[in-house]
Amino acid sequence: KWLRVSSTVVVIFITIQTGLLLFMYARHSSFLPHSEEKPSQVHILILSSWRSGSSFVGQLFSQHPDVFYLMEPAWHVWVTMYQNSAKVLHMAVRDLVRSVFLCDMSVFDAYMPWKRNLSDLFQWAVSRALCSAPACDSFQRMDITNEMACKTLCGKYPFSKVEEACKTYSHVVIKEVRFFDLKVLYPLFTDPSLNLKIIHLVRDPRAVVKSREQSVKALTRDNGIVLNTNGTKVEDSKYLVMQEICRSHVQIYETATQKPPDFLKNRYLMIRFEDLVRDPLSEISEMYKFADLSLAPRLESWIYNITHGQGPGKKKEAFKITSRDAVNVSQAWRNVLSFQKIKKIQEVCRGAINMLGYQLVDSEKEQKDLSLDLVLPRRRNQFSWSSFSPKN
Repeated sequence: KWLRVSSTVVVIFITIQTGLLLFMYARHSSFLPHSEEKPSQVHILILSSWRSGSSFVGQLFSQHPDVFYLMEPAWHVWVTMYQNSAKVLHMAVRDLVRSVFLCDMSVFDAYMPWKRNLSDLFQWAVSRALCSAPACDSFQRMDITNEMACKTLCGKYPFSKVEEACKTYSHVVIKEVRFFDLKVLYPLFTDPSLNLKIIHLVRDPRAVVKSREQSVKALTRDNGIVLNTNGTKVEDSKYLVMQEICRSHVQIYETATQKPPDFLKNRYLMIRFEDLVRDPLSEISEMYKFADLSLAPRLESWIYNITHGQGPGKKKEAFKITSRDAVNVSQAWRNVLSFQKIKKIQEVCRGAINMLGYQLVDSEKEQKDLSLDLVLPRRRNQFSWSSFSPKN
């Protein structure tokens, strides 16, 4: 009961706070000269959904020596206020993301214990920036860090190191799976203190379902928030969550590419997971160019290793993808899922499958025929497929 009241109070407080902030930004920006220089930092939001390869993409940025990276900081919002819907939590998540971009980590006061260490932050150890100086003395900024080694050596450092480290980087990158509407982010695009760009990572919904079925238990609370079940955990047996995820990808893509507002120009990039695993160097180069990052030799060597199955560490390396089986990895759903399931997924996600450049299958024979490529070619530019006409 107390949790419910507490969550409601926090939501009301954050809503009022966000409204006041936006009002102040609007007033402030109206008096700013149009020639004002951009902020010194570049802010990149990797926008995706669960089980779409976003952790891998996050690592491509995290290991860059110029990048301060956090993986899904909004997890703290959803865990604290799990009895609310994703739509209700959008503003609280946006408020947190904005503060992190500005290296103001006091925003976590509402969601974390008062006395806290680095290890209290969700998935902190996958961030090279939190595993190297100045956050942790065990590694140098140019090092490629390992999650397990970082957990062992850096977890007890004070939480204040997060903010201290953030301020020393030229790029702040956040990966999030908890935005379902691009328009929610408009105030961040127009905020004069931010220099925001979006990398929108998508994956074939049929492959996403196959991956989600391997993590059913871990996703039940998030499912409940997406479906607004007032704190009840849900299994997505009817693909209702997938329907919402697919709808959000369509909404985000259409908003960014079909008569987008001027402030979105050159600030949105679509990346498909399938293209990334098939031609990693080309896709990574495109993402780095978009983010104003250069590829150093040491980083290039690391990227080559992880995308060719020769990554350092134990056998179960988290981000191993071999060039030989890249197509098999991205097409594994074709051998694993029943055609009945595929028909259901195609039914709830037809619009996204068409719009994002994937081919529907009409029979089990087509499903199993791996010589039939279901990933359609795309035009390589920041507003991909602006003249693309999806197959009916």
